[in-house]
Amino acid sequence: MATIYRKTAKGHLEIDTRSHRLSPQLRSALIMIDGRRSDDEVRKLIPQQADQTLQWLVEQGFIEVIGVTQDAPAARAPQAAVPPAARPAEVPPPAAAPAQPPREFAATRAMAVRLFTDMVGPMAEALAMKMERARSPDELRPLVQTAQRIIGNARGGQAAADYGTRCLGSAQH
Repeated sequence: MATIYRKTAKGHLEIDTRSHRLSPQLRSALIMIDGRRSDDEVRKLIPQQADQTLQWLVEQGFIEVIGVTQDAPAARAPQAAVPPAARPAEVPPPAAAPAQPPREFAATRAMAVRLFTDMVGPMAEALAMKMERARSPDELRPLVQTAQRIIGNARGGQAAADYGTRCLGSAQH
């Protein structure tokens, strides 16, 4: 799976005004986020600490996840010749999840936060706070997917898959 990021309003403001005075490495990484490149493609362009750089930009609100694709980068390459208007969406829409009672959603959200912080430690704080503010499954889903990628980088693919299964269940597929 590849994660697609885009700049937030804060990210665009930083590019335009340099108001947050990002380091050259962070600014360069922010410039490379275009809403089309996958995280794997962006990582290749960031010379050092790519995972930490992307995580920091997400946690500080300069970029956000807009989707997770199932396509491999090689499978998307032929689409480059297709005009963007005629190209199928690279990021599939999220699966429609059945309505979840508020109490059940609150329990799911709390579990997602607790498991994430237990697995990642203090680095989980910023994303965990965003997860706690999620008001619906649709708001929580992309945050859990981001947490899943972070867990995958820190603990491996199996730990990430287990986390995704527990927190996203059938809505992940």
